[in-house]
Amino acid sequence: MTQSMNEQWFDLRNLPPDFNDNPYIHYERLRRETPVYELPGGGLFLTRHADLLRIYKDRQVFSSNKKIEFGPKFGDGLLYQHHTTSLVFNDAPLHTRVRKAIAGALSPRAVGGMELVVAQLVDRLLDDLGHNPEPDGLVDFSQNIPVEVIGNLLAVPADERGPLRAWSLAILAALEPAIDDKMFAEGEAATRDFLDYLTHLVKRRRTAGIEDDNDIMARLIRETDFGDENGGAQNANLLPHELLQNAIFILNAGHETTTNLICSGIWLLSQMPEIVARLNAQPELWPAAIEEILRMESPNQLGNRRAVADFSIDGKSYPAGTLITLCMGAANRDPAVFEAPDDFRLDRDISGRAEDLHLAFAGGVHVCAGNSIARIEGQIALAGIFKRWPDLGIAGGLRRSTRVRFRGFEAMPLILS
Repeated sequence: MTQSMNEQWFDLRNLPPDFNDNPYIHYERLRRETPVYELPGGGLFLTRHADLLRIYKDRQVFSSNKKIEFGPKFGDGLLYQHHTTSLVFNDAPLHTRVRKAIAGALSPRAVGGMELVVAQLVDRLLDDLGHNPEPDGLVDFSQNIPVEVIGNLLAVPADERGPLRAWSLAILAALEPAIDDKMFAEGEAATRDFLDYLTHLVKRRRTAGIEDDNDIMARLIRETDFGDENGGAQNANLLPHELLQNAIFILNAGHETTTNLICSGIWLLSQMPEIVARLNAQPELWPAAIEEILRMESPNQLGNRRAVADFSIDGKSYPAGTLITLCMGAANRDPAVFEAPDDFRLDRDISGRAEDLHLAFAGGVHVCAGNSIARIEGQIALAGIFKRWPDLGIAGGLRRSTRVRFRGFEAMPLILS
């Protein structure tokens, strides 16, 4: 469908006033009328599941390297250095080398026994929640789970985890389509403080010795060549600065999205008592429920690629250099793939081909390396809270985050029956 200038009604820099409450009505219109939408500020906005899969798979034409985009946005500062070194915003060979190190550290063997640790953590948080006169599903529950889990996996001492969430939020906020000076300054400060903390943590760990330790940080340190900072990592998968930046990435990626997954699950299921009753009676259905939460309320709604060669889509040609925004939130409700996409259904096939599955964790070689950990945390947390309070409700004062890329909440007052 041809798009004229007067049809440019959707702009990521100036969103409709009801967007945060329900972006899906806008995504549905885009997917139906102009699935290849030319944004007012330049670039394409894609909403069809098949188009996103194509972009994810074609690494020869579509690049994840963000140096061109992040240069003007961040300058040559700490945010630029972080986001252009992290796993998610790079192509091969750096992506291949860094992902190998991280994937090994996040393998099932490396995180074995995590379920018991998460279950014990969730039980403690639920006990505290039950004694709280004003319980909040975000502040008192959801946000605390991934911080502790990733803190354990990275072996961050428990009494040093206090700043981690604030650092993470400030750094990720800088990825929004439009940021102001305050957001930039907070992101720079958070990156500086995080790097300084990790530098000292790594030094302490190396001094103490990590040869026999199995936590993720120890594994990543063993993958790092500390004598070749300016070289090419010939004998290791990581250089020292890559170790630090990707430790930040692991915490940020594992924290924000999992917090959003748990909060969105509480919000959705609190409106569906019949689904909760069924899950409590048939706990083997929880994996399907987690996939539906991920599909319907993708914690990460947007991704980006840049074309490095000319390409065509929907019969129209676009030049190399075109910036592409991938809308997972829209693709995951594409009726061409998901029957009755706005319905929460426990009978969807979650073991099929990539063409039939949601894209909440992206796709292709960039599929989230820690997705299994997020699923475990989400299932244990939600099964625990709804088993204890099957009639859990949301009180007045629910407040959504205003961020576009990451869909979550800022406050979630609960009614515990």
